[in-house]
Amino acid sequence: MADAAAPSGVKVPGSRLGQCAGMSLEDGAGRARARLPFRLGMRAHGETVVKAKRARPPRMLIAERLINVNGVELCTESFGDPADPPILLVMGFGGSMLWWQEGFCRLLAGHGRLVIRYDQRDTGKSTTYEPGRPGYTGGDLLADAVAVLDGYRLAAAHLVGVSAGGALVQLLALDFPSHVRSLVLISTSPATPGDRSLPPPTATFGQFVRSATVDWSDADSVIDYLVAYTRVLAGDERRFEEAEVSDLVRRDAERARDFAALQNHELLEDDDKPRRPLSSIQAPTLVIHGTADPMFPLPHGEALASEIPSARLLRLEGAGHGVQRADWDVVTEAIATHTAKSSNEQRSSI
Repeated sequence: MADAAAPSGVKVPGSRLGQCAGMSLEDGAGRARARLPFRLGMRAHGETVVKAKRARPPRMLIAERLINVNGVELCTESFGDPADPPILLVMGFGGSMLWWQEGFCRLLAGHGRLVIRYDQRDTGKSTTYEPGRPGYTGGDLLADAVAVLDGYRLAAAHLVGVSAGGALVQLLALDFPSHVRSLVLISTSPATPGDRSLPPPTATFGQFVRSATVDWSDADSVIDYLVAYTRVLAGDERRFEEAEVSDLVRRDAERARDFAALQNHELLEDDDKPRRPLSSIQAPTLVIHGTADPMFPLPHGEALASEIPSARLLRLEGAGHGVQRADWDVVTEAIATHTAKSSNEQRSSI
């Protein structure tokens, strides 16, 4: 049974975030083992402390594309004009690209951005492996993100990562800085070791970790479990739209090559690769964090904003873990402003 204060699960390569990236669960008798993936993009309602104007409904190109990387297929989808500044969205572990919801992608593209989302291995329509036997490493997931950029013939892009995806883009900024125009880190935590005293997940989150079970051979059981997990991640300060989330989870399950394969992310091990500290990241960085995040309480986001030079922190009042529908306008406006500023700064330095 996982401990909420120091949960076990996915290992992000070279990262401490893997300790909280997913939860491996079983009941008191060890009978049923559940997986808590980074399942994000919740639909919940509430108000934020920041208001922004809604982008105009865009008329845009939407295209799905399979990118083949040494025999591995990565399913991608782009929104917007290929001539616009590119943004690569990186989802957390266990989440397909559907959790970057289409409405969110359209809003962001409406700000004049080419928005690209993709299924990581073992999610959605990308290559899957036998559950329990991932044929890849955490380092391969980093290389996959670069391969997606290569597939779109992009030398670099603005990277937006949520939860464990936020850890991945931190490591991308350290390992492949030339591919990174800027960073947006949502609901995440520092991805490198450091002398920090960060709070554990909330008691409510810990109780779910200790009690949740799931039968991966039963679709209804999996859907009920993931909806319940998403409810916990949404926090307790906003109304939770269960019907909408249930529909999203069901569509995700029906679309996937093998929905049970998402559990493989918890088996990826730390590559122990030595890396520079987060203070060496040069990419302009925006940190976005909910004040009611039950997995990574607000001090995790504050630590990121403190350690990465010139990083800015946007607090979302009452928001839980992930990108909630109530915050779409605020978040897309903030990303658009951040990426515009970053692009202008880069042009002026050329």
